[in-house]
Amino acid sequence: NGGACALGHPIGASGSRIIVTLLNALETRGLQRGIAAICIGGGEGTAIAIERVT
Repeated sequence: NGGACALGHPIGASGSRIIVTLLNALETRGLQRGIAAICIGGGEGTAIAIERVT
């Protein structure tokens, strides 16, 4: 699906870009659950688990 550079996004919008891409992939593939994760530097990271409710 392409990385951040390939997709293009404003600086500081990486998290929202990853979440929106995940939501789109879940809908396109008819899936219910997914996880988005991102490195935030300094050996740290953050993640979010999303479940679509229909």
